[in-house]
Amino acid sequence: MLELTQRVGPVETAEIHDHLTLPFELRMRGRLRAKTDTGYDVGLFLDRGPVLREGAFLQAESGEIIRIRAADEPVVTAYIEPGLAMARLCYHLGNRHVALQIGATGSDDQAKTGKTGWVRFPPDHVLEELAERLGATLEHHRAPFDPEPGAYAQAGEGKSHGHSHSHSHSHGHGHDHSH
Repeated sequence: MLELTQRVGPVETAEIHDHLTLPFELRMRGRLRAKTDTGYDVGLFLDRGPVLREGAFLQAESGEIIRIRAADEPVVTAYIEPGLAMARLCYHLGNRHVALQIGATGSDDQAKTGKTGWVRFPPDHVLEELAERLGATLEHHRAPFDPEPGAYAQAGEGKSHGHSHSHSHSHGHGHDHSH
């Protein structure tokens, strides 16, 4: 079994030993046993916290490099007009603390839906109804799910961000969140 213990930066294609394709739920874990795309047993022994992103590279103690791939999984893609409509959709879905992947359509998708932006999330009938009420056209399908990282994770990549104060705020949906 290869023991994958280190995250490494971009590498040359020739250095890649194998690929490990995982759904988002498993890419959030620092400890995991799995099989590579060619059937090789691997164990992840990584620092906890950072999510394994599509295209990330891990190195085994023995030197092999494994590239991470986001697996196709059940998702809902909500197509919507850019600008204010997209901002409203992202705000309302994000206010429900759901992981979101945000993107722009290619010309084929735009021709099919007539809309240029999209938001992807795990299937959930409440979120789907909300998205439709806000003007989105929904597509249920299987696709890689690689949601936006948290703002602090993106800005610091591995650096911590601490608060020495606390506050709470109401989201207007029947309960408060304390930070």
